[in-house]
Amino acid sequence: MVELSREIRRQIGVLIDRHGAVEYVIVGDEKGLFIPELSDYPLGRRLLRGLRFIHTHLKGESFSEDDLTDLALLRFDIMAIIQMHPDDRRLSIQTAALVPDDHTGHPYRVEPSQPLAPFRMDFGSFVSSLEQSLETAVSSEAREVKGGEERAILISVTKQAREEAEDSLEELKELARTAGVAVLDTVIQRPRQFNPRYLMGEGKMREVVIRALQLGATLLVFDQELLPAQVRSISEMTELKVIDRSQLILDIFARRATSLDGKVQVELAQLKYILPRLTGRGVQMSRLMGGIGGRGPGETKLEIDRRRIRDRIAKLERELDELSRGRQQRRQRRVRAGLPIVSIVGYTNAGKSTLLNALTQSEVFTENLLFATLDTSTRRLRFPREREVIITDTVGFIRSLPKSLMGAFKATLEELQDADLLLHLVDCSNPRLEEQIHQVETILEELKLADKPRLVVFNKSDLLPELKRKNPLAHMKVRQLARRYRAMEVSAREPATLGPLLREMENRFWAGETVPWEPLAEDDGEPPDTP
Repeated sequence: MVELSREIRRQIGVLIDRHGAVEYVIVGDEKGLFIPELSDYPLGRRLLRGLRFIHTHLKGESFSEDDLTDLALLRFDIMAIIQMHPDDRRLSIQTAALVPDDHTGHPYRVEPSQPLAPFRMDFGSFVSSLEQSLETAVSSEAREVKGGEERAILISVTKQAREEAEDSLEELKELARTAGVAVLDTVIQRPRQFNPRYLMGEGKMREVVIRALQLGATLLVFDQELLPAQVRSISEMTELKVIDRSQLILDIFARRATSLDGKVQVELAQLKYILPRLTGRGVQMSRLMGGIGGRGPGETKLEIDRRRIRDRIAKLERELDELSRGRQQRRQRRVRAGLPIVSIVGYTNAGKSTLLNALTQSEVFTENLLFATLDTSTRRLRFPREREVIITDTVGFIRSLPKSLMGAFKATLEELQDADLLLHLVDCSNPRLEEQIHQVETILEELKLADKPRLVVFNKSDLLPELKRKNPLAHMKVRQLARRYRAMEVSAREPATLGPLLREMENRFWAGETVPWEPLAEDDGEPPDTP
């Protein structure tokens, strides 16, 4: 390698596997080398690539920044440079290898140069010891991760205030937990200007990828929606899976949908999301050219995939229309029966299904997860004086709901159009409850339901005494919001607290009080509660 480098005045490198076989020979220029795609040696869940990289430096220089970045990003077993001194025939060797995260800021250790001739290394025992130390470090960072779970770093790139970014990231953590993803770390960047290629700055993106590889992450999850080109650019930098908030929500919906309606709507939303993000290799994936001079490359695999997806979308939309007509007929029968209809709406995980179960003695699935239930549930609610209403539970709302998902679930939310009363359920123990109320109101406006009679219900009131003890100011804010929104306080887990709510609902229908709803002004003239 040294003799050839001297002859052609270019750097030469070799990639060698753990059996000692040379897998790649790379010829660069005087200053550096371009490492090819290492698709035959994917990382997957491994912490090291299984390749060592040895190359020449013509002027005896040490590792360049690019060398060390490649070591960290490509996870080589070890990197070595043969330092050629131009003024004499001396040869030196310098090595660098990854190290467990010691919070010094560098994921690698560079050894001092030493003469090449006497240099010896027991590579087998070195790499075995290195892998063991890296695995131990990853295990301590992610000791709560189960074997089959994805391990993710959550990333927010925003111009919002840091507090808002942290709130949104906390919600993304909950979404990740719902999807069975273990969160290893979070990153927030607030740039002056978004990078059109990576969303965040390229240098910061490399830092995040290196940190993810150090921690043994398998997934990068962005809180913001990524453009198809951005996903491709980030994927070119790393072999980790790259998804955004929308894709995470779609994955949760795909897991949770159980009814035919839900499955059709989720598949439709997924296909609409995937279609603009499909990429392929173009002409080389098409069938052979034929005829004199060729009659064109024919339909590429990518085009076939796109056409099939468009056909499937059209078919699903027809199915959705048929299902919608079926729901319309069922709703008409309910209207003809003359029974009032109550719909429970609210932010996801506010306790809507739990309240439905408590009011109607049902067994709709509930769990402390975002989007635990996606399918609309309808039950009859009987009042003490032999009066009945139809009560329905709908899918929960969330900020930044994907547009494709919002469109697909409009069919489910059609149930709200016929509602005589909306029960807006709020998790009053959530520190972000005011923002969640605004999010639900915004979505109701988008669905043209803002004028529907509404009753705001603060759920989980059993948690308020603990909140008052730990954070009196937060408790006082809940009380002020309850007055402002004229909210009733209940705990869906404690049936004894539901009596006033049942009486209020009965009065609304049988005392002529279903009037358009609006909150009180910010300053309602009442003195605030003292902590």
